[in-house]
Amino acid sequence: MSLCLLDEDSFRSSCKLLLQQSEELRDSWTWEPVQTPPDCLNSDTGYSDDEGEAADVCGLSEGSSSSQVFQYEYHIVYSCSYRTPALYFRACTLEGRSLSLEEVWSSVHPNLRLRLKHCPLNTITQQEHPLLGQPFFLLHPCRTQDFMRPVLQAAHQQNRSVNYVLTWLSVVGPLVGLDVPLHYSISSSSTKPD
Repeated sequence: MSLCLLDEDSFRSSCKLLLQQSEELRDSWTWEPVQTPPDCLNSDTGYSDDEGEAADVCGLSEGSSSSQVFQYEYHIVYSCSYRTPALYFRACTLEGRSLSLEEVWSSVHPNLRLRLKHCPLNTITQQEHPLLGQPFFLLHPCRTQDFMRPVLQAAHQQNRSVNYVLTWLSVVGPLVGLDVPLHYSISSSSTKPD
């Protein structure tokens, strides 16, 4: 098996470690089993588009009254086709209106937006959630191996364990407003995968 591919058992093991850390940090990740594999890890969080800071799920945020607050729901699903995690998410206003693809693109940091817009179908698309059958946005997994390979090779050469899902999430999450707190990396350095 290639170092940068992930099998379902390793996916579940990585998610289990992420959930343990989430519980310790009192974060909001949960495991949602479904009738057919693969299972799904999900989190609800808020996002304020004026300053890019997290807001709580109730939508309270600090800032000017003209700022708009969006609520994001993130799902990490195992992609059998790419043998990597895939990040599905949906975003809506506090009133419940779903954001359009253009609005989601406008929430991507300007420095990244220009680079990603050259291949938008390889980055953020709209697609049916494979487990829920509902419309979601997808941060497409087709380039996952490209950016995970050097990280995993370096860890392998240094005999360090790496939580694949956590490492992947720390790279892709910020593209769509999901920042992984540094505390995950600190606590993961003392935790080894099963």
